[in-house]
Parts: sequence; C-alpha cells; structure tokens
Amino acid sequence: MEGILIAIRTFFEAGGNVLFLIAAATFVMWALIFERLWFIYTEHKRDVGNALTFWESRAERTSWNAHRIRERMISEVNGRLNANMSFIKTLISLLPLLGLLGTVTGMVQVFEAMTYSGGNARSMAAGVSMATIPTMSGMVATLSGVLANTYISSMVATESEYLEDTLTMDH
Repeated sequence: MEGILIAIRTFFEAGGNVLFLIAAATFVMWALIFERLWFIYTEHKRDVGNALTFWESRAERTSWNAHRIRERMISEVNGRLNANMSFIKTLISLLPLLGLLGTVTGMVQVFEAMTYSGGNARSMAAGVSMATIPTMSGMVATLSGVLANTYISSMVATESEYLEDTLTMDH
C-alpha cells in the first residue's frame, strides 16, 4: 500500500499542480456518473412506478386534459432522469482543456530551464514530463468519462422511451 501511495505522489510531483485540478474534476465527474447509475436503478424505477400507478388509476385517458397530464408526467420523470447529464458532459469537455493547460505550464518550465541552464537536458526533462503527464491524464479521464456517459445516455434514452410507451391512452 505504501508503494502505491509513493507512486501516486511521484506521479503528481512529475505532472505539476494542474494534475490536482484534473484529479478533482475527474472525481466530481465519476461521482456524478455513479449518482446517475444509482438513480436509474433505484429512484427512477420508483418514479416510473408512481407515474404508472397514477396514470392507470385515471378513469379517462383520451381527452385533451389527459394528454397534457400525461405530457407533464413524462416531462417531470424525464427531467429527474436527465439531471446532471449536462454537467457530466461539461466535465468531459473540460478535462482535455485542463490537460492542455498542464502542457502549457510544463512548456513554460522547459523554457525557464533553457534560460537558466543553457539547454541542460536534465533540467528540461522535468518540464517535459510536466508537459506530457497532464495531457495524458486529461485524455485518459476524458475517455473513461465518454464511455460511461455513452452508456448512461443510452440507458436514459431507453428509460425515457419505455415511459412514453407504457403510459398508453387506449381507454
């Protein structure tokens, strides 16, 4: 366990302060992804059940008012279902930009090392790693977020379609 912590500390030291921003944004993104998965498997099922119970208990489902009530129920359930999805997508878009910020700050360090050491390869190496590690970290975090977001978006679309198909107006 201690070896893992040392490796993580070394990685963060080599990548610079921008890695802390990338780590924080990645943590928030994955917390929201897990929240959405939890919501879909628990609370959303309850929301759909409540909507179906209310809709099936109505004696009349064909009038203009019934159509508006159905649309409102679908909209409310879908609103809760889509909560935080935009924020997840924003974080996915932000992570590569934070990686590029790390690249720029690392290159600034390379140029500073060149200024003070006259092009000494050892002094420039720290800046080069500080330039590449955040870029890699931002891209890895983005790719993981894109995969999770694609899966969750598919689930959201399926659940939304299921609700619309289930609230029938046949009576």
